[in-house]
Amino acid sequence: MFDQVLSRRQMLKAGLAGVVGASASNWLDILAARATETNQPTKNCILLWMAGGPATKDMWDLRPGTDNGGPFRQIQTNVNGIQISEHFPQFARLMNHAAIIRSMSTPEGAHARASYNMHTGYREGQGGVVYPSIGSIVSKELGSETAAMPNFVSIGQGRYGAGFLGARHQPLVVADAARGVENLRTGVSTGQFDSRVGLLDELEQGFHSNHAAHVAQAHRTTTQRAVTLMRDAGTRAFDISLEPAASRTPYGTGQFANGCLMARRLIEAGVKFVEVTLGGWDTHQNNFARVQQLSGQVDPAMSALVRDLEARGLLANTLVILMGEFGRTPRINQRGALPGRDHYPRAWSSVMIGGGIRGGQVIGRTDAEAATVTDRPVGTFDFMATVCRALGIDYNKQNHHPNGRPIRIVDRPATPIAQLF
Repeated sequence: MFDQVLSRRQMLKAGLAGVVGASASNWLDILAARATETNQPTKNCILLWMAGGPATKDMWDLRPGTDNGGPFRQIQTNVNGIQISEHFPQFARLMNHAAIIRSMSTPEGAHARASYNMHTGYREGQGGVVYPSIGSIVSKELGSETAAMPNFVSIGQGRYGAGFLGARHQPLVVADAARGVENLRTGVSTGQFDSRVGLLDELEQGFHSNHAAHVAQAHRTTTQRAVTLMRDAGTRAFDISLEPAASRTPYGTGQFANGCLMARRLIEAGVKFVEVTLGGWDTHQNNFARVQQLSGQVDPAMSALVRDLEARGLLANTLVILMGEFGRTPRINQRGALPGRDHYPRAWSSVMIGGGIRGGQVIGRTDAEAATVTDRPVGTFDFMATVCRALGIDYNKQNHHPNGRPIRIVDRPATPIAQLF
């Protein structure tokens, strides 16, 4: 009994302090704390992925009135002293739930390599390993192997998956949230469906005898996941047409709005990690019009998502992250008639909301042109370790590659952002 409640280290500490022999008060405090930890629900995560690298200088870390500041105004949020772009008026009223990290500084400046880096925490090609994305890590560490619903759903592109963790932790990709997951309805009776599944199992045996074990196992895992999902009533969460108009309207319209709405429904249905992608942020030209238009999609959808999660009692255990692969240059380029901003991983911003973090604050600072981090730089390792800590995942843990090599969830050196906790 005690072994289940108190760790061996805590028992030794209690004994050495004379607690067990002299006073039970501290011992009972430890016991209560451990019981509380044990009963804590596991966390969930929603990643709002801004593909292309958003110009965060025009969103979260503005410099109006400077030569390269751009035309956008700042507006006050509901947290004194924190200002953001005028194109996020709804989110400005939710800043108390959020933290803006204005000191991101990462190593990759090309889209594919930077996207891989920010999804996995590792650099592409490092050690010849295909590393798992954060969604697949959450699937493995927090997900249920027996749940009918998938642990990881990617709405939109779904480019980054399980890597060496294998097929069980691959995302279910939903290309278009408005259409949901096609072919979930069997179109036949339960008996007919079971009969067809039995026939499929017989065919699987032949496949297994003719293919390598790891290929056959991946095939079987994928098939079993599909069959289990088709049998489960939870699949209604993928059908956003079932959402009442009153709760659907605040998200706005378009694929990103639909994706955010589906994300909330999936979290309610028990999915542990949902990624929603909004592309179009590669603004080498016409930066300001495009950032305004894209911000106009993000603000209502993200804000409605946060409000809904809070109203349903889910925000405290659901970490929402908004980020892209990097930021864009503090200096405005002069490409053609419609200037833009180019790739810039040296200083940029990301946003974390809910999930038990301390909201209503800004982490880090950049200089007068938002060109260089001057306080609390946050690299990829620190960022990934912070996400893991917020979700209750041991970022020092090692998973094993099929060849037996131990690989850390987050590589060294990694220091979570202490101010968030």
